[in-house]
Amino acid sequence: MSKKPFIEKIFVSPNAGADMVEVRTIEAIVDAGLQGDRYKKKTGYWTAVDECQVTMIRGEDLEEVSKTTNIKILDGQHRRNIVTRNIEYEWLIGKHFRIGKKAMFVYEKPRPPCAYIESITEKGMTKALARIGGICIQVIESGIIAADDKIII
Repeated sequence: MSKKPFIEKIFVSPNAGADMVEVRTIEAIVDAGLQGDRYKKKTGYWTAVDECQVTMIRGEDLEEVSKTTNIKILDGQHRRNIVTRNIEYEWLIGKHFRIGKKAMFVYEKPRPPCAYIESITEKGMTKALARIGGICIQVIESGIIAADDKIII
């Protein structure tokens, strides 16, 4: 881990299918998710089926998709909450990690893409995210998180 892992961007969406909105800071709420996000509000497409409190995806993977395809993916079209840098998600399995000064999270599971994401974005999105869909994480201590915050395992 030569470069420190950090949060590059944060996105939320108020309801299933609504555009993702980039925010600089947001409150992570224990056992609920991100303030104002569809899954904390219980208005997400996967609510009560297979929801995640918070999702993360690697910025390096998104850049690779952007460079090698015509898929628009860098501005939240990936439908994940947090874009990270300098981290392999395998490092988080079985670990608690902090983002910001107070918010604590724990790895839950991988988050593969589904056909629904393509129905609200563009043709090819599901395939573009097939191997890089990101992960689900749970909030275990509330706190404010911000773009540029370090991820401390």
